Amino acid sequence: MRILGLDVGEKTIGIAISDELGWTAQGVEVIQRKTLDHDLTRLREIIDQYEVDEIVVGLPKNMNGTIGPRAEMIMDFAKQLEVEFELPIRLWDERLTTVLAERTLIQADISRKKRKKVIDKMAAMVILQGYLDAKR
Repeated sequence: MRILGLDVGEKTIGIAISDELGWTAQGVEVIQRKTLDHDLTRLREIIDQYEVDEIVVGLPKNMNGTIGPRAEMIMDFAKQLEVEFELPIRLWDERLTTVLAERTLIQADISRKKRKKVIDKMAAMVILQGYLDAKR
């Protein structure tokens, strides 16, 4: 059973996938967002390629735990995913995941230019790994 992790932003979607046992998350790619149809088509290709059974979408709650406009946008996108792919969609609190991903990349001595290219994929990995760890 493979689980897809998504870090959805306005310009990009970071993508991670679990191993078949659901223990670890690996980064796949970053989709440059163009149109909803474009985004869904690429996601469909990834879902089919990895035989995904479930999708985890990072939910950007405010630091006090409330839902703001960005989180509402993500919730709407998650509903579209559920209708389009007919898979279980889980919303996962993503507070500070980008910060953690950035720190990890800095500790790995990745240049600022390279970090910018992979930060969304790394954030998707952090979101998915948190979900996988909580499931165990």
